[in-house]
Amino acid sequence: MLRLNELVRRFTRDQRGTTAIEYGLIALLVAVGFLAGLKALGEGNSASWGATSNKITGAMKNSGP
Repeated sequence: MLRLNELVRRFTRDQRGTTAIEYGLIALLVAVGFLAGLKALGEGNSASWGATSNKITGAMKNSGP
């Protein structure tokens, strides 16, 4: 039982790899923010192009024979 307690204590004190995990979490947060911004930009851009397309289509219908 002493051996198990010693292993658990060593595991909880071990700090190796902590920095890599922190950098990974930061990269994940940046990627999520980037994707959210890209989605918002895409939706706004899509609406703008849709409105422009509707105006052009309407103008072409009214412009001639």
